[in-house]
Amino acid sequence: MRPQELNLLVIFDTIMTEKSVSRAAEQLSMTQPAVSNAVAKMRVLWKDELFFKSGRNIKPTTYANNLWSQIKDPLFGLNRAIKPENFDPTIAKRTFKIAVSSLIVDLIWGDLILLLEKEAPLIDLHAIPYTIINTERMLEDADVDLVIGASHSNKEHILSRYLYDTDYLCVMRSDHELAKSNLSLEKYAGANHMLVSLSGDIFGPVDKALRQNGYKRRIAITVNNFSSVIPLVLQSRLIATIPTSAIYKYAIGEALKITRPPIEVKGNPISMLWHKRQNSDPGLNWLLDNIKKLFSKKWDIIEKEIKIL
Repeated sequence: MRPQELNLLVIFDTIMTEKSVSRAAEQLSMTQPAVSNAVAKMRVLWKDELFFKSGRNIKPTTYANNLWSQIKDPLFGLNRAIKPENFDPTIAKRTFKIAVSSLIVDLIWGDLILLLEKEAPLIDLHAIPYTIINTERMLEDADVDLVIGASHSNKEHILSRYLYDTDYLCVMRSDHELAKSNLSLEKYAGANHMLVSLSGDIFGPVDKALRQNGYKRRIAITVNNFSSVIPLVLQSRLIATIPTSAIYKYAIGEALKITRPPIEVKGNPISMLWHKRQNSDPGLNWLLDNIKKLFSKKWDIIEKEIKIL
C-alpha cells in the first residue's frame, strides 16, 4: 500500500468515527476543503461514492461500512503501537461518550462531575441515549466509548465489568390503603400501577413475575424516566415497583412507604461494556476504575439510607 492510501484510510476512519467532514477536519487539524479533497480522491481510488448527505450529517454507503469494519481495529492498534498514550488526567484533554440511561445519570453523574472538576478538569463527559438492543452496534461503530446499563453481549470483542445487581422495591404514599397492612400478592396485583417504560413497552419484569404466578396487573400510568416516579406517586393513589437505585433520594421522610413487593422480581445486572479495541486505552481504563469506585461508594450510601417499612 502506498503512503498516500494509508493517509486516506486515516482520514476515512476519522470521518466514519465523527460522522461529519467538518468534525473530522477538526480532529485531524486539517481544513475542511482538504478533507473534502481527500474524500474526492478516495472515491476515484476505491470506485465508490462512500458518503451521501442525510440532513446536516452524512451517511456511509454499504461499501464504506464494509471497508471500515475491516480497517478500524487494525488502524487503532497501529496508532497505539506508534504513539502509546501516557494518560495524565490532570492535563488530558478528551471527550468520553457514554451510552447510559437517565437512572444511571441521576445516580452517578453528580459524583463524576465532582471527580472531573477535581482530578481531570479538561475532560468532557457526554451522555448518549441507548437501548439494550443497540449496545453492540454503538460500540462496534465507535459511537460511544462505554455503555453503562443492563446490557450484555456474547461477542468476544465486547468486554464488560460488573457493577451491581438490580433489585426492586415497591413505593406508595404512606397514607395509601395498601400501606396499612402487609401487602399480599392479591392486593398488589389488584392495585393501580405506574410503570417506567423507556421503550414504550408496557410489559416489564414485574409483569413477567406476575404472569409466572398466574396474575396480571393494571398499568394505569407509564412514564419514560425514573425521576418522575416518586413525585407522581406522592400525588396519587398509584403504586410503583422500581429499582432501589431510583428511590434512595426520597427514602428519608414519612410521606413515602417503601416495601418489598410480595413477589420475586428478577432484575438484570448493571455492567460497563466497551470494545476490545480500547482495552489498552489508559484513559478509558482510568475512567472504568473510577466509575467502579464511585458505584461502590454510592451503593454503600443507598443501603444505609433506604428504610423499608
